Amino acid sequence: MFSSLKVELSVIITIATAIAFGMSWTLLTFGWNGWIAMPLTLVVALGITYFFSRGLIAPLRQMRDAANAMADGDYTVRVHLATDSSDEIGRLARAFNDMAEELQHADQLRLDMIANVSHELRTPVSALQAMVENMADGVTEPSPANLESILDQTHRLSDLIAYLLDLSRMEAGAASLNVEEFNFHDFLDETIKPLEIADAGHAHDIIMNVDDEVFMEGDQDRLRQLFTNIIANALKHSPDGTTVLVEAHEDDDHGMVVTNVVNFGTQIPLAERTDIFRRFVKGKPGPGTESGGTGLGLSIARWAAQLHGGTVRVVDDDRGVDFEVRLPKYHIADDVTSARKPR
Repeated sequence: MFSSLKVELSVIITIATAIAFGMSWTLLTFGWNGWIAMPLTLVVALGITYFFSRGLIAPLRQMRDAANAMADGDYTVRVHLATDSSDEIGRLARAFNDMAEELQHADQLRLDMIANVSHELRTPVSALQAMVENMADGVTEPSPANLESILDQTHRLSDLIAYLLDLSRMEAGAASLNVEEFNFHDFLDETIKPLEIADAGHAHDIIMNVDDEVFMEGDQDRLRQLFTNIIANALKHSPDGTTVLVEAHEDDDHGMVVTNVVNFGTQIPLAERTDIFRRFVKGKPGPGTESGGTGLGLSIARWAAQLHGGTVRVVDDDRGVDFEVRLPKYHIADDVTSARKPR
């Protein structure tokens, strides 16, 4: 009813005082002894104050009980307000409920991550165990093809472990940047070459359209994570024998270097373009494309871009799926996270 706890307490005290004064005057008028009337009046005043104040502090008792329940791992508890209170206790109760909801969401994310990581680890480990057991039992021969299958599964495990290490850095916020100036064309060329070698069996053609004179500042290792994940994602979702285009230009008006990685596969629906950057969310494979993956690559790519003050998003493009990476041309130094190398 009132917007301030101080006003509510003042009203309660005023009412209790008025009732006590009236009661005392009435008792004295009827001839009661003052030594009896005054203590009785004081007890009544305290009782009235206690009765009305219980309603004010009820949310505090609920918060105490809810905090104890949350300490035991129950994040579903909430503080229920009898009315739409707008005083300090009411605002505190709503803030407490918001905090409980965030903790419940974070706990659910943790449980989902454990389940997803367990699944991702179990798949290659089970495949490795089956293949090695079959070779040990003499059921299959250690042929080059079988050994290559084992190698593929170990690579998958290695990639997953690397992704999880990056994920732990994301969660901890422990990501120092080693900033230096470099030629962006040469950087992309060095990033693409290992991807072309790894993609040899799929006959993808990676076309790079980048000006030789584009320079920028940043941490090349982190940015290599970014572009490796984006380009590898484009290759994975492109049918064999198709083209992936990597083009970049300078946006002088905003001081940005803009890179577009385009694959000519199935378009991503507008409603899913944000979700694909969430952890463990895997895009649907199109016709003739690969499935699988960890669901962490795009999340880590966005993290690496944000470390540099940039963005990664999917933009409309009639040619196909277009991942646009916007990065500041000049890095804004941060004494905590960045260390600039001399040019």
